[in-house]
Amino acid sequence: MCGIVGAIAKNDVVPVLLEGLSKLEYRGYDSAGIAIANGKLHRLRTTGRVSELSKLAHLQKTHGFTGIAHTRWATHGAPSERNAHPHLSGDERKIAVVHNGIIENHEAIRKRLESEGFKFSSDTDTEVIAHLISFNLKTTHDLLESVCSSVAELQGAYAIAVVEETRPDHIVVARNGAPLLLGLGTEGNYVASDASALVQVTRNMVYLEEGDVAELHQDGYRILSCVKGKKGKEVTRPVQESTLTRDAVELGPYAHFMQKEIFEQPVAVANTLEMVSNAQSISPQLFGSKAEKIFRQTNGILILACGTSYHAGLVAKYWLETIAGLQCSVEIASEYRYRDPIADKNTLVVGISQSGETADTLAAISYAKSLGHQYSLAICNVPESALIRQTDLRFLTRAGPEIGVASTKAFTTQLAALMLLTVTLAKLRNKFSHECEQKMLMAMRRLPTAIQLALQIEPQVVQWAANFFQKRHALFLGRGVHYPIALEGALKLKEISYIHAEAYAAGELKHGPLALVDKEMPVIAIAPNDALLEKLKSNLQEVRARGGELYVFADADSQIQESEGVHIIRLAEYADMLSPILHTIPLQLLAYHVALQKGTDVDKPRNLAKAVTVE
Repeated sequence: MCGIVGAIAKNDVVPVLLEGLSKLEYRGYDSAGIAIANGKLHRLRTTGRVSELSKLAHLQKTHGFTGIAHTRWATHGAPSERNAHPHLSGDERKIAVVHNGIIENHEAIRKRLESEGFKFSSDTDTEVIAHLISFNLKTTHDLLESVCSSVAELQGAYAIAVVEETRPDHIVVARNGAPLLLGLGTEGNYVASDASALVQVTRNMVYLEEGDVAELHQDGYRILSCVKGKKGKEVTRPVQESTLTRDAVELGPYAHFMQKEIFEQPVAVANTLEMVSNAQSISPQLFGSKAEKIFRQTNGILILACGTSYHAGLVAKYWLETIAGLQCSVEIASEYRYRDPIADKNTLVVGISQSGETADTLAAISYAKSLGHQYSLAICNVPESALIRQTDLRFLTRAGPEIGVASTKAFTTQLAALMLLTVTLAKLRNKFSHECEQKMLMAMRRLPTAIQLALQIEPQVVQWAANFFQKRHALFLGRGVHYPIALEGALKLKEISYIHAEAYAAGELKHGPLALVDKEMPVIAIAPNDALLEKLKSNLQEVRARGGELYVFADADSQIQESEGVHIIRLAEYADMLSPILHTIPLQLLAYHVALQKGTDVDKPRNLAKAVTVE
């Protein structure tokens, strides 16, 4: 979603703010803006890309030592310059505000402020924050106190940063439900919604917690826990050294971040499985010091996730029930949090999220706990995220930064982590023999190489993409544990090429979807050489009998022959239970190359954001 960068330093902060915004472009946005406090507030806003904002700042020779900047993804109000951040308020003591999140009670506050004489110039909920702080500033005469009083009235999620025209010696920030961190540098101090925006200036980060309000100066900072609208006690949060590097968030030799991240998967999976690469056994300690005790009490699994992470959970359901003998339910987080499900305190709640800041997943886990679920586990790619702090157990996927909106390496590393969880639970339940464990360890060690071999089919996929990019619809088919992979393949094609794509369990064809099949409907099938292959062949014959064109991703030894209307790309090897990970690779490549030929914005597809931190 939206991105925040702020800086107060001994040198010009405009280049820092603009480069920070460029590093946050992956989050998705439709407008950008900057406000500099240098005795007078200087604000620039645009509905174009960050590069357009940079040109504007250069033309107007914008400079200063204190400033805030923002990329907006529209929620309240259409994408336009008048709705872009920062928003201003006040006359004698003018302030500028940037905000991530959604203020749920903004309409009631807006009516009250309008009755006090405040004029609104945008359709956003954020402008309410600016006027509310300005209103409270008249009585508190202190920006920090005013922010504390104001956030006490706000309902919803927010991360905000505020600068004051007449007091450019400080920035005040606040966090509740949306990520925000401080960056501590030698030349100044900084704030951002994501560490990637600040690695250019510092790697020393302080991650704010819920309810924190902080004041930054050039040479220091302080954090207060604000309670009931008053300045609370000063608190200390640990300083952490970020492992993020500048190279990790730059393209290098690749055309797009999505392409880079597809080809980083062998290394990402190897890093995720590093703890077992030379081990003789798989230990529950991989998931935390309390894991063995909690796992032994576990009699079921509840997986909560959204989007691609939800598809990872669906794959895990097959694994957990087949290998570990544990009943598993997988819920879309945004739906689960509004149901009245039956809770079992011995069902382990597993939250899956790339960013660890997905609002629906965080809320769903909190809801599950309120219903009586005793223990929770996070599978996440960001060690400092809210999801990691919210759960009893955790596993970090070590995919590295994922910039492209369409998730790739985060998905395959999630699957690797979920297989580790499956085997661990199976061992503790005596469902997995020592011989089976050794076989799985060998398969995991082989997996990065197998992924590298799968990437070698790219030239063949490029040829297929030439047949796809003019199509308006596509159908994806899979059976068993590969059905969720078909769902993921369809999602990828939709996300970045804007081709309407649907996925079905292949056995469901005759129950309705077969009516869609004709020569204009390409049908993509996942055909591993497993127990369901013969059943799948029958389903594919149903497609050919209706004139459908088949594009089949098969294993090297799958007994499916190429013929008129049946196109086949064979993967180099079969990975048994890990096959879903390998069969994900060609579907990612297909979506990427179709989008490339259509000329869409691969890394920043329309209407979508990377980190969905609002409901």
